[in-house]
Amino acid sequence: MSLCVDVALLSGKSVQITVSGDCTLDEFRLKVQAALQTGRGMVVNAAGEVLCGEATLEQSGVKTGDLLTLHVRPISLAASGGAFAAIVGDASVVTWGAPMCGGYSSSVKDQLKNVQHVQASERAFAAIVGGGRVVAWGDEFAGGDISSVQEQLGNVWRIQATASAFAAILDDRSVVTWGDERYGGDSRFVQQQLQDVQQIQATKTAFAAILADGCVVTWGWPDNGGDSHLVQGQLKKVQCIQANGAAFAAILEDRSVVTWGAPRDGGDSSSVREQLKNVEQIQGSGGAFAAILGDGSVVAWGRAEDGGDCSSVQDQLKNVQQMQATRGAFAAILVDGSVVTWGDGRHGGDSSSVQEQLMNVQQIQATKQAFVAILGDRSVVTWGDADQGGESSSVKDQLKNLGWFFWIVFLVYKGPYTLHPTPYTLHSTPYTLHPTPYTLHPTPYTLHPKP
Repeated sequence: MSLCVDVALLSGKSVQITVSGDCTLDEFRLKVQAALQTGRGMVVNAAGEVLCGEATLEQSGVKTGDLLTLHVRPISLAASGGAFAAIVGDASVVTWGAPMCGGYSSSVKDQLKNVQHVQASERAFAAIVGGGRVVAWGDEFAGGDISSVQEQLGNVWRIQATASAFAAILDDRSVVTWGDERYGGDSRFVQQQLQDVQQIQATKTAFAAILADGCVVTWGWPDNGGDSHLVQGQLKKVQCIQANGAAFAAILEDRSVVTWGAPRDGGDSSSVREQLKNVEQIQGSGGAFAAILGDGSVVAWGRAEDGGDCSSVQDQLKNVQQMQATRGAFAAILVDGSVVTWGDGRHGGDSSSVQEQLMNVQQIQATKQAFVAILGDRSVVTWGDADQGGESSSVKDQLKNLGWFFWIVFLVYKGPYTLHPTPYTLHSTPYTLHPTPYTLHPTPYTLHPKP
């Protein structure tokens, strides 16, 4: 018996499909995707149930006249040090890259369904799937093996990662950790304190958790932020925490700042303590921090070679709206849309070659060693290490007049910072990018398309 059903996208576009009642749900989904000319998605009935599997349409209660919906979710991508994991439209995961870094996921493929989020360490991945369960793969010593904590990983809310360990916040706001003990995979010594956890941040080797009462709990490599006992008395009413590779900076309720971790990397802010008042936001490079104050000025500290010294451009840093950082430099957008940079010139700290083009800048994003600025006309300006994305002349024409914002993403490990969104998706060849209306969500790493 044939069935005639209507299937619509959330945008309103719809098609009417006639199909045999013996058609399986998975076969039907493929027909729907072809008819609507979309990528992989999930077919949902009026009751909100996902229709998938080997059951037939008739067995699933689908009738002629039913209105179904195809949900095509935005693609999200996570990158480890040498592999990628993409959540595609039907909430499954596709991986590629170095097997030792999580590029081979066939052993857990059947478990990677209804995936909500994927987090990456340097050599492993951890995914939150339906019901708040966790699936992990990759290097077992970098968090790819969760067998020791599997029973504890239920109702997981969020996951954070250092270079070789993971920390999961459960719905009850307790925390479960696994991976390399030296990198924060062992939280036994602070487990009783990890209650009512609201957020976790990470350096490459340590974690810092903000509790509901504004206090902070840290663990992992002591010298890189895992030991906060020297400032514990000051860590009260913490609003947010920023991290770089080896130190943390916390903004308190009164907009002052407390830092800890590797002193040279910004863990010691005593030299600028009196200036760190009315702080609005903080950005971290590899070994330095920069803070935007309420009056739009900037204070920097940490390794000078990583942008911890902004004295050479201090007079220009007025009315700063936002900042971004590479491993060794900072870039600030001013209220008039111009840009000021400082730090290691090889990492984007010197923008003199493109300064005249940096007008009406709307957004800046960064890789390990280069910046990309999106202008008001949707054109793109890049600078920094040419091999890391600082040179885009070969694709200049392709980067003009895009219909939406995008970010250039690079195939390099950046550390526990940010992977920025882009309206590109990776198809069968992992180095070819094709335009799509999808968006890549934040992860701790960055990638670069092969030229």
